[in-house]
Amino acid sequence: MSLPFYAIIMAGGSGTRLWPLSRQTRPKQALKLIGERTMFQLAVDRLLPIMLPERIIVVTTGDLVEQLSAQTPGLPRRNFVIEPEGRGTAPVIGLGASYAKHLAGGGTVVVACLTADHYIKDVSKFQSVLLAAATVAEGGQIVTLGIRPSFPSTGFGYIQRGEPLAMAGGFAVYQAKAFKEKPDEAMAAAFVADGLHSWNSGMFIWTTDRVSAEFSRQLSETAARLAEVARTFDTPGMSETLRRVWPTVPRQTIDYGIMEGAAEVAVLPVDIGWSDVGSWASLLDILEPDEAGNVLMGGDHLTFDTTGTLINSERLVAAIGLSNLVVVNTDDALLICPRNRSQEVKRVVEKLQQQKRNGYL
Repeated sequence: MSLPFYAIIMAGGSGTRLWPLSRQTRPKQALKLIGERTMFQLAVDRLLPIMLPERIIVVTTGDLVEQLSAQTPGLPRRNFVIEPEGRGTAPVIGLGASYAKHLAGGGTVVVACLTADHYIKDVSKFQSVLLAAATVAEGGQIVTLGIRPSFPSTGFGYIQRGEPLAMAGGFAVYQAKAFKEKPDEAMAAAFVADGLHSWNSGMFIWTTDRVSAEFSRQLSETAARLAEVARTFDTPGMSETLRRVWPTVPRQTIDYGIMEGAAEVAVLPVDIGWSDVGSWASLLDILEPDEAGNVLMGGDHLTFDTTGTLINSERLVAAIGLSNLVVVNTDDALLICPRNRSQEVKRVVEKLQQQKRNGYL
């Protein structure tokens, strides 16, 4: 690889899917859910063996920047870019790529667009495939990492692969034929059965030249707004310009805004033990259970005749005769639900928002 390699970690997020532990001021990426490191720290840790700290850019919100910066003192403070409000993944990636080019002195670089709150079990393989993807991206392709589906999920988007293109670092590279949004159960089952579909991980690797070209072609208004911000990078006026311009940037996701209309997109299907940690139940699949299939987090818990249950609480919880439940206890709220309905925690958050009970959000 001849071009410099940078990473953009998207670390905003409002903290809803792991309520009540996750809140607006303490979203998933700031929590220690797997071991003694936060999800954000793990995201940075995965990159450090293959990338200089100076090349890791974090785009986050103003109420999180100090918290995340304190968690990763090895990252330069100037590498944290504050997103004044949520406008979707497309503007975040466009802003991050533009800033990466600035940090590199204006030259072309390869950027990996990553998330701050996903889990990856096989870190070594992830690092290898990221380097392989960067090599492919140097040739002008937009490269995405597709996750080999382990079950017919209706909660993920899918990528259909087309013709094989090449091998890179021992990984097969395919044409990305189509991006497909979250399917129903029958369609998800068909996707898994045909062997041609991968889960869309939301991780993209491309050059800053390609980012600029696609935004100019497909999201021209966003590109113009971002160019205005870019002229103020590392100047005293950067914060004020971002605060003024950012709310005028159209809301858009990278999938809808760029990927669905982009040509020359490649996919590397991989099995790296990936999870978006999208619900409490997902931790039952990630963390090591006890002999009864329970995952006990955060405190000294007692269980009797209890199986397949997750308990997260700092205080003592005694569970008798429970099966396949999620129990999450904080100092001001308690969640109890069947593990197969833990995705519905968003209904609780929506109700609290409707009732303007902001202290619980």
